[in-house]
Amino acid sequence: MASVAGMLKERGFHVTGSDVNVYPPASTLLDSLGIRWNEGFRAENLQPAPDLCVVGNVIARGNPEIEHILDAHLPYCSMPQLLEQYFVPGHTSIVVAGTHGKTTTTAMLAWIFQTAGRKPDFLVGGVSPNFGERSYGLGGGEEFIIEGDEYETAFFDRGPKFLHYHPDELILTSLEYDHADIYPDLASIALQFRRLVNLVPRRGKILIWGESADLRQAVAKAFCPVETFGFTPECDWCAGDIQWHDEATEFRVAFRGKEVTRLRMPIAGKHNVLDALAAVAIAYGRGVECDAIERAMSRFISVRKRMETKGEANGVLVVEDFAHHPTAIRMTLDATRTRWPGRKIWAAVEPRSNTMRRKIFQHVLPEALAIADAIVIGPVSRAQLLEEGDRLSPESIAQSLVELGKPARAFNSSDAIVEFLAAEARPGDMVMVMSNGSFDGLSGKLLEKFKSLEGARK
Repeated sequence: MASVAGMLKERGFHVTGSDVNVYPPASTLLDSLGIRWNEGFRAENLQPAPDLCVVGNVIARGNPEIEHILDAHLPYCSMPQLLEQYFVPGHTSIVVAGTHGKTTTTAMLAWIFQTAGRKPDFLVGGVSPNFGERSYGLGGGEEFIIEGDEYETAFFDRGPKFLHYHPDELILTSLEYDHADIYPDLASIALQFRRLVNLVPRRGKILIWGESADLRQAVAKAFCPVETFGFTPECDWCAGDIQWHDEATEFRVAFRGKEVTRLRMPIAGKHNVLDALAAVAIAYGRGVECDAIERAMSRFISVRKRMETKGEANGVLVVEDFAHHPTAIRMTLDATRTRWPGRKIWAAVEPRSNTMRRKIFQHVLPEALAIADAIVIGPVSRAQLLEEGDRLSPESIAQSLVELGKPARAFNSSDAIVEFLAAEARPGDMVMVMSNGSFDGLSGKLLEKFKSLEGARK
């Protein structure tokens, strides 16, 4: 919402807003743009009456501002509706959707087009350092590149956000069960992906991860050409000869058996190779020269909270990742072993997402976490909002890990984790902090604690 407020401000609109617990980067972005925002929701924040009220999808009935909007008959819409009306028209809409990798793929694609001088409009669901710590850009070019989220649009529109973006070209990175608070099963999510596929015009194109049977089924009735990407030769776009050395990943890109380019990028992990492959396929298909693609990827900086190094103190490296699903955790820890070989990996995970807080993945989560050398698990976020029978048990996860031969413990607070790791972690170790939130500031607390130990040692 902060990014969309920035987009509106840059288009010449006067923008105000309300929220709670606003923190960087959203708060700093709003302040830098001179956008006034209110802490907390009150009817008087809507005086004088706006010409249009944009309602975020966390706003529910009973919120004092939405009640005033309805009582006063003020015009309102959702954030995706706003984009649909004011930003998508007049562009070729390129939508990146999927359970995993959509944020990184969107950022890569926007950066490639920017490097090529195509001046795209774009909106990424995370902060991209390549664009000056912003998640949007209004270059005025032909393409509008946007991350398409399958989460619901607003309290008055329970359909997924991505159905508002009218894709001319569509990337589907993956399809797994997620968002357990609104979708009962994988089939209900797959239905929404098929609805999205059905919006792509015949002249358009769909690119899917070809090694997913669920995605192949989702595009089975597409009216436009479909291309695939992956690691197997059966895919139209294939990445091969993947190597990590000199702080970079190098790999070869081939299209239907013919080499297109060789890329080098300063990030690790096969999941990032897949993201890059998808971005390259779309960019190349839209006429971006290989030289621009290679230059862009050689300078691509990962989106914030994607294997982001937060610091090192007392010889212990602290890294953050957004990983909020067993598959994402597995991919992150695999990439961590590649990126920092030889270090003991402590995985610190917070069950915070609406899916991770529930028991749905309790049987597969230990196997994903077991890639680490040792594991600490924080308390379930907002645990009181879930029935005990539905709630994930960190203690059970820890016990399962111990049975797999991995040291693991569950804790009731981030402070308890800090004290434990301060006693157990050694110089040369690393802590991978995994959460789709702040984990109660765990990364900063760890670095502060390790620095104090470093000072005491000196």
